[in-house]
Amino acid sequence: MSDPTRIRRQQILRHAEGYLELIQVFSDRWPCRADVRDALALRAVDMLRQIDNPGGLKGSIRFLEGQAFKIMERHAEAIPPLCEAAQAEPQNVHIQLALAWCYKRTRRLDLAIESLESALTVDGNLAIAHYNLACYWSLAGNVKLAVSYLAQAFELEPDYRDRVAGEPDFDAVRSHPYFQHLTALVV
Repeated sequence: MSDPTRIRRQQILRHAEGYLELIQVFSDRWPCRADVRDALALRAVDMLRQIDNPGGLKGSIRFLEGQAFKIMERHAEAIPPLCEAAQAEPQNVHIQLALAWCYKRTRRLDLAIESLESALTVDGNLAIAHYNLACYWSLAGNVKLAVSYLAQAFELEPDYRDRVAGEPDFDAVRSHPYFQHLTALVV
């Protein structure tokens, strides 16, 4: 492949990343209106689809496409490109985290759990994966696994304790003695 083609692919990829970053950079304090968010995310998808020969960038391209649909809260549409990205880049834990997010929101807890466990085989110290697994196992009604993963999340990142009180995913296990004991411990 010629050098100009490779450079053009990378430019398109960077532009698409830029659109997604515009949506997310201040989203905690100043979220985009849905119409603006969706227009920017769709622009990123359109740009990515201009790449006809992705070469070694297939995983990155499909990940960004999946992220765009995830940002637009079109979770079912995000799953196929994220799955392709995961196949292209099995060691990328960010893809597995995004897949788990989308699977949960499409009511596929089994696949969400599988994605996070896959991420932990790559990086066992990923506190967010432990925390999310605790949430998902709580939703699945498995108190022991929920508490076990939550304890690991606390050990890796003590600040996760601050999130538990406001996390509705734990409502199913909140009154269980194992859960109460873990969350009552002072670190």
